[in-house]
Amino acid sequence: MKRLLLVLAAAVITAFGAGMAAASEEQPSLFVVVTSPEPQTQGMAMVLSIQALKQGAEVQMLLCGPGGDIALKDAPQTVLKPRDVTPQGMLTTLIDMGVKPQVCAIYLPNEGKSPADLIAGVGVAKPPAIAAALLAEDTKLFTF
Repeated sequence: MKRLLLVLAAAVITAFGAGMAAASEEQPSLFVVVTSPEPQTQGMAMVLSIQALKQGAEVQMLLCGPGGDIALKDAPQTVLKPRDVTPQGMLTTLIDMGVKPQVCAIYLPNEGKSPADLIAGVGVAKPPAIAAALLAEDTKLFTF
């Protein structure tokens, strides 16, 4: 009986350990929506997204309304302390790290702009794909 309990305990520990390993291998998914016109808020969204990437998360980003302005080639360039970077500069860093930010599908036509007005690496969102990403079971949504 003692031996049977030891075998069962070992099996439970092994199964639990395997489950924990599988869970730790899953990549967290972060969906960031930026709508704020405020450069400090936009900058903080970029800072936290960069940090999430560095910690192993998958990051998706949607830029809408005034938040979409940072994706424009002629975007205002507000320099933020303490690192003297702009929200667009940090957006470019995210792109270099593999993030594919998108502007809302209705952003460009309502601003009188086209995809040619966007910086390299920024696309135009497709609503069905965005809805699917938002509805994914393990997605965490952050809005700025």
